[in-house]
Amino acid sequence: MLVDDFVTEIPEAGRQAWRLGLVLPKKQAKRSVTRSLIRHQAREALRRHAPAVLAQGHHGEDVDGWVLRLRAPFDRNRFPSAASDALKALVRQELDELWLRLAVPASSGGRFTKESPPSVADSTGGAA
Repeated sequence: MLVDDFVTEIPEAGRQAWRLGLVLPKKQAKRSVTRSLIRHQAREALRRHAPAVLAQGHHGEDVDGWVLRLRAPFDRNRFPSAASDALKALVRQELDELWLRLAVPASSGGRFTKESPPSVADSTGGAA
């Protein structure tokens, strides 16, 4: 299992430290190239979405970091290459979906309910 702790400062989102913990089990992503792809995509997604998350008040004294855990494997038949462009696009799309949930205005709670639309993972065989 790969457990990665990433700390960065994002100038556009204030000088605070942003922490991102990644749990990428070998059981879910057997190839190190795939785990590395997910790790790099996750870090970049944090950089892209940090300003919007901060603007909604989802970072500060109460919250100083997040943990991302890969819960299900990606379909190896659909993504035979460990770092294909299609896999990169799917990982990026799923991460963007997760971060956009945090960018929802605080008044709506930023939470999705059972009545919310299905996640990308449910409709495309992904696994974020």
